[in-house]
Amino acid sequence: MDSSKGNKNSIHKAVVTWDEKNKSFLCFVGNKTIKVAASLESKTHDDMLTPEELFVDSIESFVKDTFMDAAKRNKIEVLSYDSEGRGIVDKVENKLMFTEINIRPQIVVMTKSQAEKAKELIELAGENFDIASLIRCKIRIYPEIK
Repeated sequence: MDSSKGNKNSIHKAVVTWDEKNKSFLCFVGNKTIKVAASLESKTHDDMLTPEELFVDSIESFVKDTFMDAAKRNKIEVLSYDSEGRGIVDKVENKLMFTEINIRPQIVVMTKSQAEKAKELIELAGENFDIASLIRCKIRIYPEIK
């Protein structure tokens, strides 16, 4: 009997390989690789992503996916979606942590009535994306809907 049937767990695998000072490679299934620099406090490789940037991008992607799913369910025709995310790291109780992530999506939809609904849906997406309950920082959405 397969004990995984009906199981709602999901497993996501990545492998980090250190190469040299302040540089590593993040490897995924299928031999996809991303070069990753050390965190922003000690970043020495300007052409590489940092773990902090990957974290902000992940949250931004979750919000976008949540919005796009809701837009599809609500029959909103999204013509384009672009966004910029900024994570704020502060020292809290002597530990560095993300205190806020600001996401500024620019969304173009077909009609004015869809624009009103899209604004509502993107704001909800910022509160209700898949892993929102795992994030301790505030997620703020500043949408521009056209």
